[in-house]
Amino acid sequence: MAAAPEMRASDGDRDRVAAALREHVAEGRLTLDEFNERLEQVYQSRTYGELARLTSDLPGIDLNRLPAAVEPAQGSRPARRDEDKARAGLRAAWSTWAGASGVNWVIWLIVGLSSGHFVYPWPLWVMGPWGVILLVNTIAGTAGQSRRRGA
Repeated sequence: MAAAPEMRASDGDRDRVAAALREHVAEGRLTLDEFNERLEQVYQSRTYGELARLTSDLPGIDLNRLPAAVEPAQGSRPARRDEDKARAGLRAAWSTWAGASGVNWVIWLIVGLSSGHFVYPWPLWVMGPWGVILLVNTIAGTAGQSRRRGA
């Protein structure tokens, strides 16, 4: 059933017209000033007829068949993003390890200097196992990335 011009438009209808106007700006059919004027009118429109007048001088656009902006090369972008996330995660883990280790060593040093004698270097028990686990994850992650790349 076709919508009569006097029928009330919904928010979804207004959003579809706004999306079409954005596409026309991207195609160069409208200037930014024209787009802003029409966009204001879109959200003030109450009926299908008012919405139709805003796009009457523009060719129709099927919003369901818009071309993708840029198609990534087959499998290269998602894998790259995953590698970047993995590297950022490892960097954050190593930074946390270094920060916690540094704090523990400073505490050990302050206690040793204030008491006049240095006790057993207990920060090794904090940084050792944690560091070994991080090292194994780093090596395993690097090996896994090179296998995925085919190296």
